Amino acid sequence: MEFLLDPNLWIAFAMLTALEIVLGIDNIIFISILVGRLPPELRDKARRLGLGFAMVSRLLLLFSLSWVMGLTADLFSVMQMGFSGRDLVLLIGGLFLLYKASHEIFVEVEAREQDAPPETDALVIKAAGTKLFWAIIGQIAIIDIVFSLDSVITAVGMVDHIGVMVAAVVASVGVMLVAAKPIGEFVDQHPSVKVLALAFLVMVGMALTAEAFDQHVPKGYIYAAMAFSLGVEALNIRARGKRLAARQRGESTT
Repeated sequence: MEFLLDPNLWIAFAMLTALEIVLGIDNIIFISILVGRLPPELRDKARRLGLGFAMVSRLLLLFSLSWVMGLTADLFSVMQMGFSGRDLVLLIGGLFLLYKASHEIFVEVEAREQDAPPETDALVIKAAGTKLFWAIIGQIAIIDIVFSLDSVITAVGMVDHIGVMVAAVVASVGVMLVAAKPIGEFVDQHPSVKVLALAFLVMVGMALTAEAFDQHVPKGYIYAAMAFSLGVEALNIRARGKRLAARQRGESTT
C-alpha cells in the first residue's frame, strides 16, 4: 500500500484521467447523436450501455497490452507503405465515422421528414424502437473499439503502472457517464450545434483515416477548431434568445 503515498503516482493518475476524458469527447458526441434518434425512454439505457462498453473495451485492451503493442507491427505493405493491425482498425473506424457522420448530417439537414418513422400502432413503434436500439448499440460498440485502441496506446506511452491505467479509465468513464446526458440534451435542443458536432466527427474520421496512412494530425487542432465554432454558436444562441425575449416583451405590451 506504500505506493499509494507516492505523489508521482497521483500526478500520473490525474494527468491520464484528464487525457482520457479529453480523448473521450468525440466518443460522447458520437453516442449523444446516435442516442438522440431513440425514443426518450430508451436513451439513458443506451448511454449507459454505450459508455459501459467503452470502459470494458478499454480495460480488456489494457489487460492484453502485449497484443495491443503487437498491433503496431506491419502486417503487409502497399506501394512501399506498411500497414499494421492498428492502421487497419483506424482506417475502418475512420471510414465508418466519415460515412455515419455524413449520413447523419444529410438526415439532419435534408431528410428529417422522410427519415422520421411513419405513424402506426404502438406495437409496431415499440418493435421498431427496439430494433433501432440494438442497431445503435452495435454502431457504438464498433466506434468504441476504435477510440479505445487509440486511448490505450496513449495510456501505455504515459504510465507504466497498470493499476493507474485501470483507475484512470474507470474514473474517466464515470465522468463521461455524468456528462453524457446533459451534453446529449443540449445537442438535441439546438439543431445547429448538432450539425457542428457532426462536422467535428467528420474531422475526427478524416484524422483517423490519415493516421492509418502515417499522416499524424494533432487532435489539438481539431479541438481548437471545434471550440472556436462552438464559441461562435454560443454567441448566436444567446443573441437569438435575446431577440426572442424582446419580441415576447413587445407582444405582451401590445
